[in-house]
Amino acid sequence: MRIKIIVGALLGVAIADVFAHEPDSIKELSIQEIVITQNITQARNRQSTVQLEVADKDFLTNHFSGSLMQTLEKLPGVRSMDIGSGFSKPVIRGMGFNRVSVTENGIKQEGQQWGADHGLEIDALNVESVNVWKGPASLLYGSDAMAGVVEIMPPVPPFEDQFFGEAMLLGKSVNRLLGGSLLLGVKKGKFHSRLRYSEQHFGDYRIPADTVIYLTQHIPIYSRRLKNTAGIERNVNGLWEYLEGRYRSSYAISNAYQKVGFFPGAHGIPDALRVGDDGDSRNIDLPFSKVNHFKVTTRQQYTWENIQLRWDAGYQNNNREEWSLFHTHYGSLAPPAIDPDKELGFNLNTFSSGVKIRLFGSSAWEHTGGWDIQYQQNTIEGYSFLLPKYRRFTTGAFWLTNYRVRDVLTVSGGLRYDYGKIKADEFADNYLAVYLEEQGYTEEEIAVNQVRSHAINKGFGDWSGSLGMVWQATSGHLFKANVGHSFRLPGANELASNGVHHGTFRHERGDASLHSEQGWQLDLAYTWNNDYLTVNVSPFVAWFSNYIYLRPTGEWSILPHAGQIYGYTGSEALFAGGEVSVDVRLPLHLRYNFTGEYVHTYNCDEHIPLAFSPPGSLRNTLTWQKGKVELYGEYHCMTSQNRTDRNEEATPGANLLHAGARLSVPFAGTKAEITLSARNLLNIRYYNHLSFYRKVEIPEPGRNFQLIIKVPFKSLFK
Repeated sequence: MRIKIIVGALLGVAIADVFAHEPDSIKELSIQEIVITQNITQARNRQSTVQLEVADKDFLTNHFSGSLMQTLEKLPGVRSMDIGSGFSKPVIRGMGFNRVSVTENGIKQEGQQWGADHGLEIDALNVESVNVWKGPASLLYGSDAMAGVVEIMPPVPPFEDQFFGEAMLLGKSVNRLLGGSLLLGVKKGKFHSRLRYSEQHFGDYRIPADTVIYLTQHIPIYSRRLKNTAGIERNVNGLWEYLEGRYRSSYAISNAYQKVGFFPGAHGIPDALRVGDDGDSRNIDLPFSKVNHFKVTTRQQYTWENIQLRWDAGYQNNNREEWSLFHTHYGSLAPPAIDPDKELGFNLNTFSSGVKIRLFGSSAWEHTGGWDIQYQQNTIEGYSFLLPKYRRFTTGAFWLTNYRVRDVLTVSGGLRYDYGKIKADEFADNYLAVYLEEQGYTEEEIAVNQVRSHAINKGFGDWSGSLGMVWQATSGHLFKANVGHSFRLPGANELASNGVHHGTFRHERGDASLHSEQGWQLDLAYTWNNDYLTVNVSPFVAWFSNYIYLRPTGEWSILPHAGQIYGYTGSEALFAGGEVSVDVRLPLHLRYNFTGEYVHTYNCDEHIPLAFSPPGSLRNTLTWQKGKVELYGEYHCMTSQNRTDRNEEATPGANLLHAGARLSVPFAGTKAEITLSARNLLNIRYYNHLSFYRKVEIPEPGRNFQLIIKVPFKSLFK
């Protein structure tokens, strides 16, 4: 097992560091006192009219929960849409899927974001800092950034020439996870490079329940372990940088591989016979998903006295497969000769390129312009059909200006125009035609339904813009306001899908006549800060003229085992809510933090809430920190979610207790960082309204103890 390599690395660090570590050659150094008056989040929020949350390396380590988004959901306004115990995707202020962009190394991550059972293929152990922009960001990032952006920042190279690295071990009790990560890096003169390998193996995870209920059917959960939720994750990341004066060149390559089982009762029709105990809680049986995301990117940047020019380019291949024991809904469909159990296959190739220029010759004015282009091609495989083959092209240009009226007031505004084009092939299911003919349907009904996807060749042109201001009224008061217009091009699933999606138990039908999604959003924020207290309040309201969602049509599908047809349609919609946070620095090395968030959604045409609306959340955290030792306890309250769409289950609230500790201990001439956390201490049975497994009444994982041991090391070059 590759984990043994990382275990051995820990021992190697202990031996190598004893011989490699040398005392600093500078014996004595005297510098003036430096007083830090604000943290990095406060500084960046002063420069942006959009609300920003920053998760640094310490935050990511202290709150690590298995995946990047489950870690980031501790930030106010950020939630994760979970798929099992280790995979998730982002939700910002109640909007997810293709409405949130995730960028890494300046390139937007592209996969199968449209699916509720598709996670984010990012190595969470390779992330050192994240900026989360809350609010419409289409101006800078184009389509798919209506709700915000999760921006994964590149690592900062060490200041001194050195060989450096980090060995990490990770363990979790809820699914008996064992993982590790090994980082090796070199900073020498103008060159900086690093290579990281991470691997995780986990078994079926525990839930605080003996049975789950689906459509009044009781499905047993043997030993309280959710069968076939085991998985494997392997990630490789490499970065090479060259810095020469004002020129910076970087190249990054990564490959993320995930294979994880689906609970048999949540893929296809739940059946008690399929969930019987097989005696092995670590095997991955059918059904399962397998995804491999390969990405290579480059950034070329040059800075003159008053100008900075940057070019980002990248190629991605996202290959996702869903495997399930071959089954046919038509008697005439024979299993494929090759890979007979491959139900669905999506192979998405994406080419991206973007140029940005910054002009900052004046102390009062700063201008930023850019142009980006992207091309996608998606092919399909498998004995089932959900999406057609398609090709997608998008391009856009923008201009943003910041004007500092005075030291206390900054005004910002910009415009962007995008054009997109999508082409999809027609697909006719001849096996379905034979089946429908045998069932006695008319030729007209057969002709309408055997075409599972009509040919599409559509173009979209849309603009976006923003206008905002930041006002530092006094040293302790900060006001922000921003109004933005954003858009999103319809996805291939919304335009052309027509079939049974077994992951959601419904027949989903696209609409080729859909227009792009458009909306306006007003964001306000107020921050008050002094030596002992920081308070932040950030309300928002968003209105969409054409919010695209799945609507039950009331029409019964004639496809076998399909049920009601759900059609993608546009509607006028309203989002409103906000976040509040309070941070109190107390005596005796104590610190209290409170965060709260709420989102209210409303379908103005149907006069009902929208689906996947997150419930309110309140977090109370008390932390004690002295030197290198930190202890915390957290009380997390999730309100009930009774405002649901048609055919969407309400979710009761829950009160959870979490705790954790972090300390540094001497180890072979360095400092080993040990982080221990306990989630859901009382083993409460509760539900995540946004979870993929919510629809089959599967609760969230039970009590979980997590241990992270991280050993950094370095050796300075002479």
